[in-house]
Amino acid sequence: MAKKILSIIESAYRATLEEQDDTVIWLMHAMRGAGADLTVVLRGNAVNYVTRGQDASGLAFGGRRQTNPPRIDDDVAKLAVKGVDVFVVEDDLAERGIEPSDVIEGVKLLPRSGIAQLFGSSDQVFHW
Repeated sequence: MAKKILSIIESAYRATLEEQDDTVIWLMHAMRGAGADLTVVLRGNAVNYVTRGQDASGLAFGGRRQTNPPRIDDDVAKLAVKGVDVFVVEDDLAERGIEPSDVIEGVKLLPRSGIAQLFGSSDQVFHW
């Protein structure tokens, strides 16, 4: 039986200037593809990942254009489609002025106080 893994993602936009993916979100897809039983919690600045309608297509640094801009909202939504429980800490959304109506489909709102309950139902916890 697979161990239940809780992955808390707090650090946002890791490596997205060099790549089109957040490395930890990519890793969650790979782990799920290998059969891992995952729950993902987005908190802190990573709550920005669930904002509907992000568009980084105009991203450029000097003369260098990012031709494969990140589409992290799509990457997170695809995790939910794969059967991963994806939560976002609603207190962190509010602190950043993000309305619950701006959150992509498939993501569940979680009060900050609810994180402790997820710890109790997990065999392993990763914090990124």
